[in-house]
Amino acid sequence: MTIYFLRHASAGEKKKDPTKDAHRALDRDGIEQAVRMGRVLAALESHLDAIFASPLKRAVQTAAAVANEMGFEGKIQSEPALAPDATYAAFQQMLAKHSGHDSILVVGHNPNLSQFLGRMLGTASHPVRVELRKGGMAKLVTGRPGAALHWLLTPKAVNVKRS
Repeated sequence: MTIYFLRHASAGEKKKDPTKDAHRALDRDGIEQAVRMGRVLAALESHLDAIFASPLKRAVQTAAAVANEMGFEGKIQSEPALAPDATYAAFQQMLAKHSGHDSILVVGHNPNLSQFLGRMLGTASHPVRVELRKGGMAKLVTGRPGAALHWLLTPKAVNVKRS
């Protein structure tokens, strides 16, 4: 399975009240970051079978912008296993539940999204240290004997323009 890990794009300052923070929207930079990553996937002619996003607004908006740029016609699926407080065990259960897909995009938050990626590249006792920046994306291909990181991008590293 190919898994694209995408950290939600810029959404301004974190709110102290967790309820209000869950509704924090992307800011102008975040919208551009998400659009840019969608253009990257489109330019690479990436195919997605499914898109899963944390239930928080900024993650859903990031996923929607990417889906729009790619021309993805499926429904973005809300996934609690990508929420800020999600565990690796819940993330693994989500992957197992959707193991029939060849290629998926997961949109979530740090620190857990980077930790999930690191655990897939390493082991429970020796995870690989990976840092996904806001709006950053990684391509991971799973298989035997393990997972391989194909690339890791920050929004500043790419500047894909429409033709």
